[in-house]
Amino acid sequence: MNAKNILLAVDGSDNSMRAVRYTGAMVGTNPTFRVRLLHVERLPERDTFADDASWRHACLENREIMQAFLAQARQALLEGGLPAESVTEQYVAACNSPHAEPGAPFCSRGSSVSLEILRHMEQDDFGTVVIGRRGLSKAEEFIFGSVSNKIMHLAKGCTVWVVA
Repeated sequence: MNAKNILLAVDGSDNSMRAVRYTGAMVGTNPTFRVRLLHVERLPERDTFADDASWRHACLENREIMQAFLAQARQALLEGGLPAESVTEQYVAACNSPHAEPGAPFCSRGSSVSLEILRHMEQDDFGTVVIGRRGLSKAEEFIFGSVSNKIMHLAKGCTVWVVA
C-alpha cells in the first residue's frame, strides 16, 4: 500500500471538513500525494416517510447536498495547495438507492460504512485513510460505535489519521 495515496472519507459534517483542511495542510503542495474524497451513501429510513415519493425526494436531496460538500472539500484541498490532478471524488451510492446509476462499478451494501471505506482502501492501494472524529459522547460511542473507532480497530497495514 502506498502511504502517499490518501483516502479521505467524508460525511458532510463539520468534523469531516476539518479533516479535509487538515489533510490539505499536511500534504500541501507536494505533487507526489494523491487524495480521493470518498462518501459512502447512507439512505434515510424508508419507514419514516409517509410515502415512497417523499422518501425518494429526501434521498435525492441528501445526494445533492453531499455532492455539493464533495465539491467544497475538493476546493479546500486545492486552496491548500494540492494540484487539481491529485484530487479525485467518489460518491458511492447505496445499492438500494432510488437514484443509483445503472452500471456503476461499486455500490454500498449498507451493512457498515467503515467496512465499505476499508474495502475501497484495500482495492485501490490507499496506504492512508483520513476520517473526522464524530462528536459522540462516550455512552453513544459505546452503544452505537462510530465509523472512526471501527476503522481504527479494523484497519491493517495502513496509516489512519483521525482528525478531531
